[in-house]
Amino acid sequence: MTGEPPVVIKLGGSVITRKQGEARVRPKVLGRLAEELAVDGPPRIVLHGAGSFGHPGAARWGLASPPNEKSRGRDRSRGAAIVSAEVRKLHVAVLKAMVDAGGSPFSLPASGLAANQEGRLARFEPSPFREALALGATPVSFGDVVLDGSWGFSILSADTIAVELARALNARSVVFVSDVPGVFERFDGGRGRIIERLTPSVAGELIPAAGDRDVTGGIRGKVEAMLAIAALGTDAGLISGLTDGALARAIRGEAVYGSWARARSP
Repeated sequence: MTGEPPVVIKLGGSVITRKQGEARVRPKVLGRLAEELAVDGPPRIVLHGAGSFGHPGAARWGLASPPNEKSRGRDRSRGAAIVSAEVRKLHVAVLKAMVDAGGSPFSLPASGLAANQEGRLARFEPSPFREALALGATPVSFGDVVLDGSWGFSILSADTIAVELARALNARSVVFVSDVPGVFERFDGGRGRIIERLTPSVAGELIPAAGDRDVTGGIRGKVEAMLAIAALGTDAGLISGLTDGALARAIRGEAVYGSWARARSP
């Protein structure tokens, strides 16, 4: 490792877990993506979402919202514990898939490196990611339950972590891997034209999919994160994790079909 800027990859919960029913990994998809993560190329950092392991519980316990009568004190602490434990089941599956594919993943849970204030990131420590990269490892983190100075506990999205890592480590690019090939012009459960170039005007026009249980901002939050990364001077794109080889090509810096927020001068 020579201090070369890393590629940050965020594996969406939508592509590595099954959305419906009980929390389950999609083993074939995860295994193939782990193999693509192991390709030769620049250093990389891997993040992953919580998918069906985290979003339902976070919504049930109100961890993305201020405490209320049903979500405060011991009840909120209990919910935080349950969601935290469930997400770590998925995290172990991701780590194992990467090891099986020949990678050297090193777990860096966000709960020990970050804190929120009223549901927004207040503190983030990027140095362990830098140190792990310098040792030739692949840092792996995930959307997590973190301490919150006002709410006790709240959710820190992996999308937010991606923005912070792009800022702190001058990332080469940030790749969001999803179960769709890009951002649809109208993300309302139907299928329409993919928006290939993301601009600030796009975010305000997006609406969530019907029945969306995403507690981290959904597709609009993801687009806003990509635009924030582009404003730092780094390309950010959303691509399909169901297309063989797309992730490997994106890691190598090759053109990949999807929705991209292109770097703007900081």
